[in-house]
Amino acid sequence: MIDSGPTSHSFISQRLRLHYVDWGNPDAPPLLMLHGGRDHCRNWDWAARELRKDWHVIAPDWRGHGDSAWAPDGNYQVNSYIYDLANLIEQLKLAPVTIVAHSMGGNIALRYTGLFPEKVRRIVSIEGLGPSPKMLEEMAKIDFAERIRTWIGEKRKAAARTPRRYATLEDAYRRMKEENSYLTEEQARHLTIHGASRNEDGSYSWKFDNYLNVNWLNETPPEQVHALWSRITCPALLMYGEKSWASNPEQDGRLRHFNTARVITFADAGHWLHHDQFDRFMTELKAFIGPDEA
Repeated sequence: MIDSGPTSHSFISQRLRLHYVDWGNPDAPPLLMLHGGRDHCRNWDWAARELRKDWHVIAPDWRGHGDSAWAPDGNYQVNSYIYDLANLIEQLKLAPVTIVAHSMGGNIALRYTGLFPEKVRRIVSIEGLGPSPKMLEEMAKIDFAERIRTWIGEKRKAAARTPRRYATLEDAYRRMKEENSYLTEEQARHLTIHGASRNEDGSYSWKFDNYLNVNWLNETPPEQVHALWSRITCPALLMYGEKSWASNPEQDGRLRHFNTARVITFADAGHWLHHDQFDRFMTELKAFIGPDEA
């Protein structure tokens, strides 16, 4: 039997048409898979293929990513993403839902789960706690007015920047490999094919909006984020790559803000550990979400 892959759909949130893929099996328990920043929903394809028999797998593209619309003002703030996630879960009637999320997606999903604990059965966050305590401490030393001036400057640079163009899809693939040397050739090509679009002149550019390179402004204070984490009532699994730049919450103290979470560290893995150590990732994931949820 030929694997036809997922079907594409869309929903509306804050007047934006946002894209998601549906892997079928609607009578099974819902499983949301949320990608990270400057990524796209098809990065979950390998995992979704293994899970689709037992789960109703849905993977959205965040606003400004993949095949979703870009914010007209180029403004991408965490609360807008949380709103989009809440809309998707509400419109598709997914609650209570199991969530697997990476990086930025994990940051958003954990906050949503703290806001609406009754709507989430279990959550897996892959390096999704945001900046480390050390980074936040350094950021707090910067005068708020200076932060706004920097934000204005970054926005202007983004407005003047044209998306990078690659003469061929092969050139884009090589850039993908440079970004993450752990990726296999198959993984890198798949992510490139679904992450790039062809321009009118025949060149290729990444699908994500350049404005995503501008840091979030007016971010929620850390103590309020910690309060949201503490309100999570479902089982939570936090995954970290041993060779990643991300700070491990078991070591930096952030785990104490969770009541139901535990941490797993993956050897020989970086920030995209679900690609770097796929077999172990799937083993740990299936053990956590378990047959009791399917």
